[in-house]
Amino acid sequence: MANVDNDPISIVIADDHAVMRSGLRLLLDAEPDLHVVAEAADVEETIRKLKAYKPLILLLDLHMPGGPSLPFIPAMREVAPNTRIVVLTMQNSPGFVREALQNGATGYVVKEEADAQLIEAVHLAANDEPYLNPRLGAKLATEPAGQGPPDGLSDRELEVLGLIALGYTNSEIASQLYLSVRTVESHRAHIQAKLRVATRAELVRYALAHGLVEQPAG
Repeated sequence: MANVDNDPISIVIADDHAVMRSGLRLLLDAEPDLHVVAEAADVEETIRKLKAYKPLILLLDLHMPGGPSLPFIPAMREVAPNTRIVVLTMQNSPGFVREALQNGATGYVVKEEADAQLIEAVHLAANDEPYLNPRLGAKLATEPAGQGPPDGLSDRELEVLGLIALGYTNSEIASQLYLSVRTVESHRAHIQAKLRVATRAELVRYALAHGLVEQPAG
């Protein structure tokens, strides 16, 4: 149901970083027709806030305590069926976009471009219109459905691989994804076995070739 009245568009921000939530709140509340009604720092709290506030828009980070957010989107839609979900994430792989849309997200915005795109994405979602980061839309259009990194990598392995390629250590990856270091080491070993590579440089080349990270400029 589109936003047809003159009430402000109600928004819940779900992100585990307090500084990010504060910045988003300032950005959104500066718009006269937008109003942030609540914030959440993990998946469980997000579902509670959705039940309590039934916002028109949920801004959802993909990675928060309690597990990856994507598998919980159907549950979030169940508790607040009229809420439109706009994913706000660092992940710029078409595979994540496709999965988010298939799970019921209305919009997909990359955090590094949020200032320019987020307001538009929220307004479109409030009227049941989709929004997709333009560069990701182009990638999605040229990548056939079902095509992506080969060798049977799981979604979690793709996340770990992308962070490895960005230069994160096992400990830093563990902290960012809320995993143990041992689990990250296990994922890394499985990735290397599936891809039949032995070095970080080979992992980086693979990630760049498959669009899991941006090609460095220059």
